[in-house]
Amino acid sequence: MKPAAFDYQAPRTLDEALALLAGADRPAVPLAGGQSLVPLLNQRRVRPATVVDLNRVAGLAGIRVTADSVRVGAMTRLSDVEADPALTAALPVLAHTAGLVAHRQIRHRSTLGGSLCHADPAGQLPACVVALGARLTLHSTQGARTVDAEDFFQGPHLTARRPGELLTAVAIPRRPGFRHRFEEVSRRGSAGRPLVGVCLAVAVEGPVVVQARLAASGIADRPVRLREAERALVGQPRGTSLSGVLDAASAAADPPGDLHGSAAYRTDMLRTALRRAVTRLVPERNAA
Repeated sequence: MKPAAFDYQAPRTLDEALALLAGADRPAVPLAGGQSLVPLLNQRRVRPATVVDLNRVAGLAGIRVTADSVRVGAMTRLSDVEADPALTAALPVLAHTAGLVAHRQIRHRSTLGGSLCHADPAGQLPACVVALGARLTLHSTQGARTVDAEDFFQGPHLTARRPGELLTAVAIPRRPGFRHRFEEVSRRGSAGRPLVGVCLAVAVEGPVVVQARLAASGIADRPVRLREAERALVGQPRGTSLSGVLDAASAAADPPGDLHGSAAYRTDMLRTALRRAVTRLVPERNAA
């Protein structure tokens, strides 16, 4: 199919882009990498009056690493997130997770902001930024505001982004002493559509986990922070059973069932992915 007719605009500054989004008499949509929006346009599932192409807007892409945080512009391509040496050294789990999204050709076009705003409940990057405690900056003609990643995702393909707003940057705090891991189960190997994923961050002192942050994708209508499983993991010495942690995670899951897997199967895959993440971050455990 071909998309319904729309007006195409390609602003060069953020103010111009925001004015176009705010001033449209009928709905306007931003275009980032286009990997999600273009198919929706072609299927006529989205029929905007105006498409605002962000690819010429200065200042929306780039990676900045400081002692306290990693800041990624919303228009940064996933291939750049995956390959940036400073980001990889500071926060390797984000680079690794970006590299799990689809195929390399797609990652050369897809953007971090576009992936987050698409808000796929099974998407890898939404779960990653929730687990890492990211803060998302949104701009409109009224000014800027920040939203915690955990509050940004509100349902399948639904976010806290208001009409006329653009996601412009993602800031992730650096937590000294933390180790990170993202594990997923996908339909067709490494480049297939993910079924379930977990992002785990732990701080270990000696043989004991002293802090943990955990989020999962594919187990609800949005990425889920698994706080009970975090609490079950904290204080556990290496070599103890994971059954309490896995049970706490399973209890929080409410996955959909479809032709690719039942709800029970997805819950089992959550346990599998979490077991892998914990045993690789906190070795010498009994993975019972």
